[in-house]
Amino acid sequence: MSDANLRHDWSQEEIEALLDMPFNDLMFRAQSVHRQHFDPNRVQVSTLLSIKTGSCSEDCGYCSQSHKYNTDLEKEKLLPVDEVIRAAAAAKETGATRFCMGAAWRNPTDKNLERVIEMIQAVHDLGMETCVTLGMLTQPQAERLREAGLDYYNHNLDTSPEYYGNVITTRTYQDRLETLEYVRDQGINVCSGGILGMDESRKDRASMLRELANLPKHPESVPINMLVQVEGTPMFGADELDPFEFVRSIAVARILMPKSYVRLSAGRTEMNDEMQALCFMAGANSMFYGERLLTTDNPEADNDKALLERLGMAFEESIELQATEKECSSKREARLAAEFG
Repeated sequence: MSDANLRHDWSQEEIEALLDMPFNDLMFRAQSVHRQHFDPNRVQVSTLLSIKTGSCSEDCGYCSQSHKYNTDLEKEKLLPVDEVIRAAAAAKETGATRFCMGAAWRNPTDKNLERVIEMIQAVHDLGMETCVTLGMLTQPQAERLREAGLDYYNHNLDTSPEYYGNVITTRTYQDRLETLEYVRDQGINVCSGGILGMDESRKDRASMLRELANLPKHPESVPINMLVQVEGTPMFGADELDPFEFVRSIAVARILMPKSYVRLSAGRTEMNDEMQALCFMAGANSMFYGERLLTTDNPEADNDKALLERLGMAFEESIELQATEKECSSKREARLAAEFG
């Protein structure tokens, strides 16, 4: 399936019908789509570091970093570049191929952006892909990130347009879409997904997936988060989402966006191994790796390795190894062509 054949015209009714399918049928369809575009036994691994923690002026109802909520979060200033380099090098050593850096800002100042760009370039020099999430961007800031060589920009839609006002009031849905447009127009890979388990309805989950799938270009990475409930935030105490409903959402994301990486993100500490295995079967092929996300716990690296080994799965190779394998493959093909004409 070429990019030209990818659909961007999904209707709400079509997506709700997918979510309503018998579970086995939905899983079969999602796995079939997944195998057309990816090795079903490989998982891309990213590590996430909070480079500036707390004191955010936004009121996102799930977030411990908002200054509006008392969550006992220790606030930190922007980290020094050398500390970020050490963290990235450690992540690479344990198998991560992409290093993601998150700052709790509504939007970065140009001065702060230049400091982040130093980090991007330093991580790139280690041979890793780079991703940042810094809040809303202006068009010139997106251009500056492209000039710096940024690989991915994360900016989640979080939920449906209809439910959005129940979660956030300090920025609009259109604000989020505009930042994605600025990033996409610069040729930077888009990382955008949402959070499930915030008392939204299945109709809302379908609507959020419709927004993502009907963007002019599918996000290259689609993180699907399970709400991590933080005491002191408005979303604390939300009803727990049925695990099968989460898996269904993964499967539908795979069907709607066949060539995107679908990532298991926040909330994996609340998922048992069997649930994560179902997510991989449903088409998830990326995950955050390491003991911590921005401010919440994540399964330990050794646990992840053990789970993948039990499933007969493995980490996707680093970009350096992929380049080496591609070069070796080209040489083999050239040699065979010379020998056998």
